[in-house]
Amino acid sequence: MALDDCYSVDRLRAAARARLPAPVFDFFEGGAEDEVTLRDNVDAFRRVRLLPRVLRDVSRVDPSAMLLGRRAQLPLAIGPTGAVGFGWRGGDVALARAAARLELPYALSTSATASIEEIAEQAPGRLWFQAYILQDKARLDALIGRALAAGYEGLVITVDLPVGGKRERDLAHGLGFPMKITPRNFWQFARRPAWSLDMLVRRPPVMPSLAGMKKVESNRKAMQSVAGRNYDPAFDLAALARIRNRWPRMLIVKGVVHPADVDAIVALGADALVVSNHGGRQLDTGIATLDALPAVVAAARGRVPVLLDGGVRRGSDVYKALALGAAGVLTGRATLYGVLAGGQAGVQRALHILADELARTMQLCGTPTLAGISRDVLRMPDALTMPWAASALACAEAPRQPPDAAHRYAKELE
Repeated sequence: MALDDCYSVDRLRAAARARLPAPVFDFFEGGAEDEVTLRDNVDAFRRVRLLPRVLRDVSRVDPSAMLLGRRAQLPLAIGPTGAVGFGWRGGDVALARAAARLELPYALSTSATASIEEIAEQAPGRLWFQAYILQDKARLDALIGRALAAGYEGLVITVDLPVGGKRERDLAHGLGFPMKITPRNFWQFARRPAWSLDMLVRRPPVMPSLAGMKKVESNRKAMQSVAGRNYDPAFDLAALARIRNRWPRMLIVKGVVHPADVDAIVALGADALVVSNHGGRQLDTGIATLDALPAVVAAARGRVPVLLDGGVRRGSDVYKALALGAAGVLTGRATLYGVLAGGQAGVQRALHILADELARTMQLCGTPTLAGISRDVLRMPDALTMPWAASALACAEAPRQPPDAAHRYAKELE
């Protein structure tokens, strides 16, 4: 499918699926166990309805935003996604370059197939480094130090991965890293000869930040997938405070869904929170991120910006997240489908689709600026009017764009 024929993120998904072997596509697409949370992240946006205002001048709309201290053309960052080079060689650089074109932040994953320095050299822009909490603390400290030396403006600490989720698609395929062709999956790879020949001739990419670590494979007997096998389940608030003390720039804590966790994280000096359930890839039947967002925003009380990831597939999804108090969103699979379908051009296509849909939604809802988006343009599902969700609805009184602690780092990075 040509990129010009991809007029939605879902069409980009179909194009990516058509060019990748099933084990590879399923690694990027799949979630934990029954994939209830994976689906619910998307469905949560569908459950929320828009209540547009009319007779407003929307001949021009401005979807740009102050996103964690700097102007971005969209209220959006490209979130961290691992192993991208297995789906499109050089895909990490492609994502970062596409983000830089729109002045958007790009978060490089610890499990990326590009190094910290390679991204800084080949795709300079607003760079964040997403650090998984490795059991190998010397390696973790070295990675954080390298990100600081390379000029990354933000450090993203992912806190929702004490152990890996049970990803049954990976178990079914016997997926391992580095990916390899085996008798069990031979025919799956043979049906996608372009991908398979490239990997055979040019060799599979490596994950530089994890180079030298123990090889990771799915173990069907032990019901362990590749995810989270080298991560530290003992990581706690004291360990997070240690990282805060040695990182002098913006610290973003990703993976918060419970409002009771907010105060302690903010108190130790986090500059922003990301409401995230790891794209439904860890704990299944966990709450959808859009459903969790209002209560986390209310608990933050305007002290730090709150972003959201998980389930964003439309520009209207971005609009709904902003209406519920998010300062912006992180894309995961939306831009990932783009790069898997067509490299940098595919990422740019995904971002163009989201930007066009967001601007169109703003016009059709009568809100020419992001500042005009508020909760009164939404009609929520009945679940959010039940007593247990009363605290979530308190976000209606919270400021949509909370004071941005990231400003204090801007001068250093200019």
